[in-house]
Amino acid sequence: MSRSASMRTSGSLGSRAVATLLVGAIAGLVACHQPARAAELAAQDIALLDRLTWGVSASSAAHLRDAGTERWLQEQLHPANSTLPEAARAQIEAMPDVHRFPFDIALAFDLQAKSANQVADPEQKKAAQQVYQQAMNDRGRQAAARSILYALYAPDQLRERMTWFWFNHFNVHQYKANIRVLIGDYEDRAIRPYALGKFRDLLAATLHHPAMLRYLDNADNAAGHLNENYAREIMELHTMGVGSGYSQADVEALARILTGVGIDFKPEDPKLKPEQQSQLVREGAFEFNPARHDYGDKTFLGHQIKGRGLAEVDEALDILCRHPATATHISKQLATYFVSDNPPDALVQRMAQTFQKTDGDIAAVMSTLVHAPEFTATLKGGAKFKDPVVYVMSAVRLAYDNKIILNTLPIQSWLNRLSEGLFNHETPDGYSMLSAAWNGPGQMMLRFEIARAIGSGSAGLFKPNEPNAVDQPAFPLVMNGLYFNNLRQTLSPTTLAALDQAVSPQDWNTLFLSSPEFMH
Repeated sequence: MSRSASMRTSGSLGSRAVATLLVGAIAGLVACHQPARAAELAAQDIALLDRLTWGVSASSAAHLRDAGTERWLQEQLHPANSTLPEAARAQIEAMPDVHRFPFDIALAFDLQAKSANQVADPEQKKAAQQVYQQAMNDRGRQAAARSILYALYAPDQLRERMTWFWFNHFNVHQYKANIRVLIGDYEDRAIRPYALGKFRDLLAATLHHPAMLRYLDNADNAAGHLNENYAREIMELHTMGVGSGYSQADVEALARILTGVGIDFKPEDPKLKPEQQSQLVREGAFEFNPARHDYGDKTFLGHQIKGRGLAEVDEALDILCRHPATATHISKQLATYFVSDNPPDALVQRMAQTFQKTDGDIAAVMSTLVHAPEFTATLKGGAKFKDPVVYVMSAVRLAYDNKIILNTLPIQSWLNRLSEGLFNHETPDGYSMLSAAWNGPGQMMLRFEIARAIGSGSAGLFKPNEPNAVDQPAFPLVMNGLYFNNLRQTLSPTTLAALDQAVSPQDWNTLFLSSPEFMH
């Protein structure tokens, strides 16, 4: 099919094409059209690329072809210290606080809040408080911008997919307290560096971060004033999973173990008895305060833990990370995200065995997943439905490839409209990974609008978010060599017929990005 054959006249999208694609998108969610056998190998490689990255693009497909499938997989499973393209890195480097530690960031904002609250004049006080809130909101948006730039342009794409997965797994909500000013550091320092490392290191990094301790209230957990929130979620969500054999007594024991683990943004140390001073631990904003710790002995998951301070936490994490239930729970979560809504139990068990044999090596578990026949089978048909974040990122990557966007706010807005805004999930369970959460008719209509915005022009992506900025010209190129060589063979006759009704290049882009196949 030539470009001229696809584009008949300029004008708006025909109603028949809209109806065809919307019906197809809603009704075609069950499965994608299987490619012709002659193109099966290429289609399978493209499907692999699409599944493990934030979306296939012409340049990423070319790299996979040059590297070969297995070498590419090893690059992704064991990434080098990769860097972002200069135009993306420069945007990040220009952000305030990007190289500051949580202690310094939070301390500065605490001082700003106190200063605002001390203003005597009511109107001036209100204005100062609004400036403070706006500054916190700006930090949240900048953290989201960093996340988006990494997702779109980092060469270690699997690590970025895993960074999103783990953030969702260890979810914190940015609008609780002052977490907005800490959220970027939480992703950058507690999640991304460990996304393909050891699960034990990842769990410990999240436990030591003030965003998690603030979000799940462990900063309020002290001897005689037990707060079980964090202990419960560690077991229920982060490690073993619901119904895995732990009891309420185990939750209480873990809460007691975690007493004194909290946050301290004051420059000076807390006042302690002489015999407690050697037990104090301060690492940035993290604090273990022995005066708040329950030093009694505990029984946790059948293990006797002697009361001795922060070392109890390390022992409890070792027990949790080596528990068979944790291996199974984490493996099932990964398989649900990357394979299917109901992953085969045999695959989950093999992944869990790898988890236990390698002491929680995430890259090894993922290697078991991507080399499994059950995973390969889903690349040939029955592809996973894209959640909103994957949908939007993959659309932008396909449309603009390596052309660096200059403004992430449109993407942040689209994700918020699609109900999967970055850092916006209120409860600890994170966003759903199941298709049913995202494939309703209302979601499809919103995706069609976003496809039109991306497919019709730059949609503000190339207009810097600054005063008097000029929108730089950019046009999405979806009908490219990748389309003709690979993607077209995966389309059903219904989708091809709808594309034939496009009346302009913009309409064709919109239709393709709205197709059932692109939704998977």
